[in-house]
Amino acid sequence: MLFQPQKLFLLDGMSLIYRAHFALGKAETTTAQGIKTGAILGFVNTLVKVLQEEKPTHLIVVFDGKEKTFRHELFPAYKSHRPAQPEEISIAIPYIEAILEGFGILSITGNGYEADDLLGTLAKKAAIMGCTTYIMSTDKDLAQMVQYNIYLYKPNSHGQKSTILGEKEILTQWEIARPEQVKDILALEGDPSDFIPGIPSIGKKTARKLIKEFDNLENILAHSHALTGKLKANLIQYAAQGMLSKQLATIRTDVPITLDLEKCHCQVPNKDKLASLFTLLEFKQLKERLFGRPKPQKKATK
Repeated sequence: MLFQPQKLFLLDGMSLIYRAHFALGKAETTTAQGIKTGAILGFVNTLVKVLQEEKPTHLIVVFDGKEKTFRHELFPAYKSHRPAQPEEISIAIPYIEAILEGFGILSITGNGYEADDLLGTLAKKAAIMGCTTYIMSTDKDLAQMVQYNIYLYKPNSHGQKSTILGEKEILTQWEIARPEQVKDILALEGDPSDFIPGIPSIGKKTARKLIKEFDNLENILAHSHALTGKLKANLIQYAAQGMLSKQLATIRTDVPITLDLEKCHCQVPNKDKLASLFTLLEFKQLKERLFGRPKPQKKATK
């Protein structure tokens, strides 16, 4: 019996649902019963594409919990600028969860942690177990998790194919020496998408130059006296804010969660359950693509 390498895909559920919502939401696909299905269809198409093209041996979909996380305790304004979750997404989630059950795919929700922290923890555990892991998400901060057997999988966008980013690609893209320096870059320049403040007046170019020279935020702050002008003044004045920003940007890899490879092994989908859901959601083409066209019923002979 040939050994099958363990290929684990970790999907950032909410990231992919939002992506699907903004990609297909304008189409306003609605069933006869009034269910808006754009986000659901987009997510399921992405999932099916991964299953068929990448052929993972294991797969987990991770979702954010509803309650606030330790980052909100550190910085109450964290992500405070984000608008409320669109109604279509709230409606979509239970259907997506039911579809995942139909595929036999394990889904996990974090309590007190973000999906990124669960993804990071699971990826590290999988690496120890010898799995090759692909984190599928649109979040750039997950680049800090990349190592020799952990990759960032960027879904296709605007007609471009999906891309796999390994350590070499991350180092080139961020102009750094080690993937973990991504959090130092974010601590310096901030991250508007998460409302991480960073240090004023430090942008992409300056942040990369400082990291190249001093290696990490702590070392930069320790040598801020050697710098000049506004840069020196801001590093001294906003040192605490910079350290807070690094805490916010750092993905936790110590979430108390177990990785059970048996529970997340890819299974044969439950055809009856999925067919019923796809009929309800009027996913006729997807249903036929997965299960074929229904055989025409023979006419009764007299």
